[in-house]
Amino acid sequence: MKIRGLIVDDEELARENLAMLLESFCPQIEVVGKATGKEDAKQKIAKLSPQVVFLDIQMPSGVEGLNLLDELEDKDFLVVFVTAFKEYAIKAFNANAVHYLLKPIDVEELIEAGEKIAERLSLIENSAEAKEVYQETVKEVSQSIRTGELGKITISHTKGIKIVNQKDIVCLKADGNCTVLYFKDGSKYTDTRTLKIYENMLDEYMFFRTHKSYIINCMFLQEYITSEGTYALLTDGKEIPVSRSRTVSFREKLKQL
Repeated sequence: MKIRGLIVDDEELARENLAMLLESFCPQIEVVGKATGKEDAKQKIAKLSPQVVFLDIQMPSGVEGLNLLDELEDKDFLVVFVTAFKEYAIKAFNANAVHYLLKPIDVEELIEAGEKIAERLSLIENSAEAKEVYQETVKEVSQSIRTGELGKITISHTKGIKIVNQKDIVCLKADGNCTVLYFKDGSKYTDTRTLKIYENMLDEYMFFRTHKSYIINCMFLQEYITSEGTYALLTDGKEIPVSRSRTVSFREKLKQL
């Protein structure tokens, strides 16, 4: 059975282009409707019950797509944010592990999004908890883009999805192509995203990459040790190495705290 998709974009050419690309490269998704703006989208969502909405978040007002999400009480669908934004919004999308497509749309990225949509739909349709977490995740994205601040982030782990506050992360460690996150309550989770992705999305004031394999939350730094090697001693007792190439920038970072 195909996945029902709705495209929401105020530009006719953009709607038709995305519909054509989905038909050609994502045969598992059937475009059941196209909406020109917020009010039209509300009506079509109620009528067509799409499983995924491809949502242009700019449209005329600059945030009309976000307003649509705010005004819908029951968001019983996945959202793929479609945007020309290349800076802060992308950081918010990555931080919350939501699907997005950059304009102009890249075919390979569209195919990858289509595969992930099917996987996540299966997850949330079989778990009320996963659905609730996903809806909270979308809400966090909207808030982050509006305020320009990344408070909470979403991590995917072996048991599903978890929303966490950045300030509760003590440090992060690379584990192959995955990342292990350590929290102040002693818990830890493994996410499938790389440490590089985390380096690009975490708060730049709070976090610092001390080593190719480690990022620390400077709020949990207890001492910087320079005898017998250089390492950061954290409040939970962890000794995190500081590579020689990063010592100068790390000292500069400490002056800013």
